[in-house]
Amino acid sequence: MATQVQVQPQQPLSAPNGSAVAAAAAAAAAAGNTGGGGSQFVTTSLYVGDLELNVTDSQLYDLFSQLGQVVSVRVCRDVNTRISLGYAYVNYSNTAEAARALDVLNFTPINGKPIRIMYSYRDPSIRRSGTANIFIKNLDKAIDNKALHETFSTFGNILSCKIATDPSGQSKGYGFVQYDNEESAQRAIDQLNGMLLNDKPVFVGPFLRRQERDSATNKVKFNNVFVKNLSESTTQDDLEKIFAEYGNVTSVAVKSDDDGKSRCFGFVNFENPDDAAKAVEALNGKKFDDKEWYVGKAQKKFEREIELKERFQSMKEAVDKVQGLNLYVKNLDDSIDDDKLREMFSEFGTITSCKVMQDPSGISRGSGFVAFSTSEEASRALGEMNGKMVVSKPLYVAVAQRKEDRKARLQAQFSQMRPVAMAPSIGPRMPMYPPGGPGLGQQIFYGQGPPAIIPPQEHKTRQWRVLPMPCELLSWHITKLHQSKTSE
Repeated sequence: MATQVQVQPQQPLSAPNGSAVAAAAAAAAAAGNTGGGGSQFVTTSLYVGDLELNVTDSQLYDLFSQLGQVVSVRVCRDVNTRISLGYAYVNYSNTAEAARALDVLNFTPINGKPIRIMYSYRDPSIRRSGTANIFIKNLDKAIDNKALHETFSTFGNILSCKIATDPSGQSKGYGFVQYDNEESAQRAIDQLNGMLLNDKPVFVGPFLRRQERDSATNKVKFNNVFVKNLSESTTQDDLEKIFAEYGNVTSVAVKSDDDGKSRCFGFVNFENPDDAAKAVEALNGKKFDDKEWYVGKAQKKFEREIELKERFQSMKEAVDKVQGLNLYVKNLDDSIDDDKLREMFSEFGTITSCKVMQDPSGISRGSGFVAFSTSEEASRALGEMNGKMVVSKPLYVAVAQRKEDRKARLQAQFSQMRPVAMAPSIGPRMPMYPPGGPGLGQQIFYGQGPPAIIPPQEHKTRQWRVLPMPCELLSWHITKLHQSKTSE
């Protein structure tokens, strides 16, 4: 069961019991199309997220078919490993059944893990636009997706609702809610910002993209300026003289080591924050003594660590987001350009980017990349286009990989190809020769070529030719022959 959220003074709505499917379905049918609510976003396709990795298509079909006629069900899987990606799509024959399923089955546990359902749209621009999307932070760790949905559904029709979690599934203390209109989002912000949820005051505000957040952060006023990449000959007086052009400087420091040698960075403190901002804007990236300066707001160590962590996380999220969406295509005919490549793959879904790689002279390298909006579209394109004949050449299509991933995969393959060490032989030591060398009984003298092969003689009776061999080996053969004669 989901954790009850105590909102003061606003109380959340109670959601239907996901386990009592039949009773809830009847109640939802009597209430009408509450899931859609006449919204312009109503569709017959549902996105089912937060799936336990062992959930199958048949399990989802059995559950969702209780609410209406299911046209198709598909659990999305990794192209190479076929492991579930943790989400699926369920399509109904009409919008009323899809809305009823969303209202009744949302947060129903499957294999012990509650699922999260929202409408699916082929055009991702609605979701990516950030329209009517709000950000909630300082949430109690006990608040889950269902509790968040119950609280915010009071203010309007929710398109999506998500608590951010770490790899172990624990809440990170913040989440997102997107409504179908700006009015609902604004009501939620006005009513809940600063309110207590589980005895913790929460922040509720409009969702801002990272670029917008960075822009807002840059507007924060500061007095202390950090300067690095200084020349070793730059002194505090030099630094003060340069920065004094932009305002009243209260202190200047160039850091040095124990021997008094400059560490090539320093700090300048202004009396007026506006003067500090002007100095940063004017001097950042400017060259002095063939050194390009970095000039910016001075940060404490923990602030730098947070910034670097967020930057790394954003890069990781960007890579993870396109994982499985981007396809690598090679063996392209020289006549295929960007437009023709896009036309070839457009039937499989929405293409976000398409590029044929070229050399500096503008000639096609015979390869390119096609990125889709969903991994399902990319998977379908890979299955249909890999090996297809285009202008008398078979295409090779695969999921695009980062350089580091390809290098690791090739190293793993190479390590498996290493020759197995030969076990030591028992008995007299035999001379070892490279492949193509002389056979048993032949001898190589260094500096000379191998002995010529003696052609067979055309006689009715077999004749044997004894070739030179080392004395030690010849003695061993004679001993073995004598032993065999004795035993007979």
